[in-house]
Amino acid sequence: MVGLKPPEVPPPAAVKFISAGMAGCIADLCTFPLDTAKVRLQIQGEVRIPRTVSSVEYRGVLGTLSTMVRTEGARSLYSGLAAGLQRQMSFASIRIGLYDSVKQLYTPKGAENTGMATRLLAGCTTGAVAVACAQPTDVVKVRFQASGAQSESARRYSGTVDAYRTIAREEGVRGLWRGTLPNIARNAIINCGELVTYDLLKDALLRAQLMTGEGGTGRGGHGQAPPLSLPRPTPGSAPPSDNVPCHFVAAFGAGFCATVVASPVDVVKTRYMNASPGQYRSALSCLLALLMQDGPAGLYKGFVPSFLRLGSWNVVMFVSYEQLQRLMVLARPAPA
Repeated sequence: MVGLKPPEVPPPAAVKFISAGMAGCIADLCTFPLDTAKVRLQIQGEVRIPRTVSSVEYRGVLGTLSTMVRTEGARSLYSGLAAGLQRQMSFASIRIGLYDSVKQLYTPKGAENTGMATRLLAGCTTGAVAVACAQPTDVVKVRFQASGAQSESARRYSGTVDAYRTIAREEGVRGLWRGTLPNIARNAIINCGELVTYDLLKDALLRAQLMTGEGGTGRGGHGQAPPLSLPRPTPGSAPPSDNVPCHFVAAFGAGFCATVVASPVDVVKTRYMNASPGQYRSALSCLLALLMQDGPAGLYKGFVPSFLRLGSWNVVMFVSYEQLQRLMVLARPAPA
């Protein structure tokens, strides 16, 4: 796959849209246990209404995973996976698959390069639209991930479809969009720290020709044609490689940046989504309660699993996304 030469024409928006959703599902399948561990660590120690004392204490990523397997069974690591995959098919498709199209829309005509402000604006736009469309799936996913080992009679929901129905019936339709504002803030930040960082790192790697070899495309920024200022290879030299090693490095850097800037709002989002009706008046009251109870350090609860999950998710997603685009374009029938 590394040496697969894509066609000269960039993938159309529809190919990017479908590829992003599929790549998001692949990444979720590979990293979902880490996401579940992150949720458990983020809500640990939370004061519940009614007040309860948790008998299970999670310590670290591996400790959380092993405790869940021991007390709840291995299947608990993938609790909420159905809602997670539903989320990626709508969420990743929009925020990642449409990023290039929106970026081009915001780029002034005749501009040789896409500026930082344009990239940030495109990331915020696709992130906000994706949240507005996929928020119910995120709420259900978090509810399942946060629930511990429970008997059949004590479970809040019998399945994914029942969760949607129960939340809408007991909390109103607004309950399915609980935490939308902090989630929009989180994903605007993540998109800027993730997509924009990946875009810039990949572009920089191609410009510097740090990863040369056969099979490169010489294109930067999610399969886009390179800026006119991109150095052209001299005769006999290897072309800039838009290949898997390039995608891996750019995705790893994007995952780290996204985790650093998004962890505080991610903790608030997780707690607010999992809250019982009336527990918090708003996302702001959830933030204040967290700061009063745990201090500023509470904003980075679950940071290690967040980074392990988001970093590995980015690597799997972007590598899959790039390769799926190429395969889908190559599989299209050639024009007559």
